[in-house]
Amino acid sequence: MKSPLILRPSHERGHVNHGWLDSYFTFSFADYHDPDHMQFRSLRVINEDRVAPGQGFGMHQHRDMEIFTYVIEGVLAHKDSMGHASSIKAGQIQKITAGRGISHSEFNGSNKDPVHLLQIWIIPSPLGLTPSYEEYTLPVPDEKNALILMGSSLGEKNVVKFNQDVLVYRGVLAAGKTAEYDLKSGRGAWIQMVKGKLSVNGTGLTAGDGAAIENEKEIFFQSQKDCEFLLFDLK
Repeated sequence: MKSPLILRPSHERGHVNHGWLDSYFTFSFADYHDPDHMQFRSLRVINEDRVAPGQGFGMHQHRDMEIFTYVIEGVLAHKDSMGHASSIKAGQIQKITAGRGISHSEFNGSNKDPVHLLQIWIIPSPLGLTPSYEEYTLPVPDEKNALILMGSSLGEKNVVKFNQDVLVYRGVLAAGKTAEYDLKSGRGAWIQMVKGKLSVNGTGLTAGDGAAIENEKEIFFQSQKDCEFLLFDLK
């Protein structure tokens, strides 16, 4: 029987450094191919990118993917073929439904400071959707509500809508604090560490680590150091 928690250590991820772009790949992406880490349920991509000042990705195409951008530090400048142009900062989130096809560019919005972000792809259902764009400013988590819902299949106020049966939370815990999450039968969870040090059901995680959880009813979080993480609850 598989362990309820499988750790994906930060140092085992795929890695490429182009000078202007330093990226770590949790799952197979571009020239990095790992048959043991293709995706987790509908979660297809978690790329941790650091983009040098004034640099970025020129206009390029996507289709049939839910593209979720989470800025950790800095500013990401975005333009797309739907006519959107904006700057996403830490504390804000962006989601694109690529659907039948979109083009977009992403650049560091600063000429002096790097931008640090997670780019996350979720496989939609169905395919061939009408492209769309959303961005929101997140509420600030507190001790009473350490897990803030960022995205769901329904969409709510300040919550992006995913065309997939998925819930995405931002977790923030001060050192020594705890939180719990109930995972329904048949569903799986992915934890992606952003900052700090955290214990998840007794397993330690630090920045960049990920963990898959299945066949477990409760997830217990305990912070050893001020931390930030993402929680994906997936069908």
